Amino acid sequence: MTLIETLAQWCATPPAFSTRARQLACDAIADTLGCMVAGRSDFSTRAVLQAWPEQPRTRSLDALFNATAAHAIDYDDNFAPGMSHASAVLVPALLAVAQQCDGAQLIRAYLIGLQAQAFVGESIGYQHYTAGWHGTSTVGCIGSATGVAALLGMDAAGIARALSIAVSLASGVKGQFGTPLKPFHAGMAARNAVDAALLAQTGMQGRADIIECAQGFAELYAGKLSVSALPGENEHVIERIGVMPKKHPCCGSTHRILDAIADLQQRQTLSLDDIESVHCQVGIANWRNLAYTQPQDEMQARFSMQYCVAMMLEKGALSVTDFTAQSVRAQTDNALMASISMSPWTAEQEAESRDLPHILTLRFKDGREVVHSRRHARGAHDEPFSAAEREAKFHDCCADLPNAGNIYQQLMQLEQQPDLGFLCDLMV
Repeated sequence: MTLIETLAQWCATPPAFSTRARQLACDAIADTLGCMVAGRSDFSTRAVLQAWPEQPRTRSLDALFNATAAHAIDYDDNFAPGMSHASAVLVPALLAVAQQCDGAQLIRAYLIGLQAQAFVGESIGYQHYTAGWHGTSTVGCIGSATGVAALLGMDAAGIARALSIAVSLASGVKGQFGTPLKPFHAGMAARNAVDAALLAQTGMQGRADIIECAQGFAELYAGKLSVSALPGENEHVIERIGVMPKKHPCCGSTHRILDAIADLQQRQTLSLDDIESVHCQVGIANWRNLAYTQPQDEMQARFSMQYCVAMMLEKGALSVTDFTAQSVRAQTDNALMASISMSPWTAEQEAESRDLPHILTLRFKDGREVVHSRRHARGAHDEPFSAAEREAKFHDCCADLPNAGNIYQQLMQLEQQPDLGFLCDLMV
């Protein structure tokens, strides 16, 4: 069988998912919906709504609008195997076709789509991401199409058709990071995932070997192929690696450094007047993602190590309210930002180890130097959020939603919900 046929067969008849996997999926869905609410008023979301004002809305447009909102403020989860913001694409795509579904069906489709993202992402490898492709809108599109197709009740042949179609729709480059088009990448991917599944329902088809064939996805988008193994009765990827919800509402490439600052702030008082300079050592891809040393707006600020570190040192925590046009203007002449530098590990160092830490170095005016490193950010598999932290983040995102508490409690019991009507207040 081809890679698409192998994946489609698994997606059509997956093994029973464990209680833990289903609960982790529930947590990820809730986190994504919170981010979606927080992103509803962002410029990127308003722009797509203005561009496509047609009524009644189609399923494809629902996916586009809600996924753009879910990724708008870059607070949504990261997924290492897919090199993607997996849930920001997958959850809105599923909800767009879930009108007749219950909570258990949504969770099952989420776990199918997430595993598919892992299969595709791990097969093409990290070189896809380092070449400049935005995995959210490439891998995310392809993997999410399987979840949508499965939720629509398609068999293995239908899911395979959806996968092949989605390969031709996969696009999006990381050069757009720090612009309103980055959130649109997630919206585009969700819309494309829905369109791929709907087209597959009509019998539309492409090559079943389009991932591995000459001039196919792997050759063009990655350069080489390393076939990933699908789980049998073993742990689902959400248990083995997990999705990583974000502690901070900004690019994940800043997070290990921000968490290192938080670690130091818990141990000692850091006076800004005493700091001479700050240096951040990060991975090459992380360094390239953070292109804005002097951000001009809130979107650039989310991709500025200098802005995020300065705000973290000043405030001790970051919230969605720290990334507004007004807050960015207030930091224009911040001398602390000018003292913050960043450098990447070398390609040779990264070739020797994929597990290099991010290193924070604080130099003080009295000659002292404090160095602290982190291999993982808060929210990662090895350092998960507590239940209280997950709920606090949801309320941070949904501060203007009067019934947020009730909705969150229902989300925590998603598997028992007979329908998804209670989510209407969260939609764009």
